[in-house]
Formats: sequence, C-alpha cells, structure tokens
Amino acid sequence: MTSRSRHSTTFRVLRGIIVAIVALLLLPYVIAPLYRVVDPVSTLMLWRRATGARVERMWLPLTAIAPALPRTVIASEDGRFCLHHGIDLGELRAAIEDADDLSDMRGGSTVAQQTAKNLFLWQGRSVVRKALEFPLALWLDLVLGKRRLMEIYLNIAEWGPNGEFGAEAAARHAFGKPARDLNARESALLAAILPNPRLRSAGRPGPGVRRLAGIYEARAARSAAGDCIRR
Repeated sequence: MTSRSRHSTTFRVLRGIIVAIVALLLLPYVIAPLYRVVDPVSTLMLWRRATGARVERMWLPLTAIAPALPRTVIASEDGRFCLHHGIDLGELRAAIEDADDLSDMRGGSTVAQQTAKNLFLWQGRSVVRKALEFPLALWLDLVLGKRRLMEIYLNIAEWGPNGEFGAEAAARHAFGKPARDLNARESALLAAILPNPRLRSAGRPGPGVRRLAGIYEARAARSAAGDCIRR
C-alpha cells in the first residue's frame, strides 16, 4: 500500500467516525418529537433490562396521577417550571457560583434537564454530560410542551431501590395505593426522595425526608406551581 493510499484510507476512517459521532449527537433531536405520542423509557430502564435487572413501570397519563404529585414535584425540583424554557438561568448561575467546576454543580437542574438526562444521557456528573444536557433540555421544552414534559418525567423518574420507575410504581411501593389516590403529604414524601430513591424511603421516611416533605408540601400549597400543566 502506497503512502497516498494509506492517507486516503485514514481519511475515510476518520470521516466515518466523525459522521457517526455527529449522527449519534443528532439522534435525540430527531427522536424527541416522536415522544409527543410515543411513551418512552429511560436509558437506565433500558440498561437494567439489558442486564436482567428488575424494572417495574406502568405508564400513566397525567390525568390518572393525583394533581398533588406534579404540583409538589415542581415546587421541590423546579419552582420556575412554568416560566422558563427548559433551563432556569437564575438557578443555573447560582449553582455554578456554588460549584468548583461544572461537573461538581449541584442544584439548578430543571425538570427538562432531568428528563433529557433520563431519556438520552447517563447518570453521574461530568462536564460532557452537562454540555449535552443543556441544548437537549431547551429542545424538549420546545417540542413537547410543559404538560407532556411533566407527564414523561413522572413516568420515567427512578423512584425506588429495586427498579421502581414512574409515579404508579412509586405510589404502590411506598404506600400500597395507585398514583391517582396520593394525597398532598404522600406526594411531598415522594418528591423528597427523588434525589436518591435508592437510599431514601417515602414509605418509611427518616427525619430528613420528613423535614423536606414538610417544606415541599407547604411550598406547593402556597404557590401557583403547575398552572401550566392544568387543563
């Protein structure tokens, strides 16, 4: 093989790799509009199924979930959910200021960002994941709308220690009842364990979870959280 042919082969390989990477990066933007009518699963659910781990999830329309749950989740996770377009710049600036670097950032993550991560990205903190998450959150908010975005989030969030995903599995695991029958206190307890449902329990809450639930319940009761998803 001549030097020229080797260079040509190397160029074709590199070009193929670049095209594959670009296609992979663009794929979520092509798929996302389909989720207006298709009920998706998360990357974590897919991984658990691929490895034989337990997955419990029953998809529910938002109308079959007690209104207290989305209202309390908004109050706890994303208070300006109805006002921003996928990224809360004020919360984001505060979170960046409190962090040493982007990968160490806590807080400031909107429902749209968490949905983007759950649908298309991976768990854990990294600069790369955050950089991919931001534009995806803006796109999901645009193409899905607030109501569908919240419906998807409530159905794909990890909500238990043994493969419980979504509001229905969460409600049945914690309280032995369907998600449509959750009251304000139970909804607040579920919202309080969302950051770490493998270590926190809504059914057997410790002092920290009970304290957070009280804060979230009161916050939801006195705010207009969730106005944009009501019909």
